[in-house]
Amino acid sequence: MAATRWGKRIKAFRKLKGYTQVGFAKELGISVTQLGEIERDKRVPTKNNLEDITKKLGITMEELQPRVKESEKNQYVENR
Repeated sequence: MAATRWGKRIKAFRKLKGYTQVGFAKELGISVTQLGEIERDKRVPTKNNLEDITKKLGITMEELQPRVKESEKNQYVENR
């Protein structure tokens, strides 16, 4: 589901912008452990985390937001 894909997109954009995990965590003011958990989808980023991440990476929330397949949208609605 889309909620579990934030981490992969954050990691991809971080690398694209040339940040190491250590350097990016320092820029965000969070621990490397916390960033690693977010990137591995072990921790869901907070709204504040996402706002800070997009600001530091120079991208919009829409660019960072995981893409949801049509089949997943239907599945989510059915399981709600």
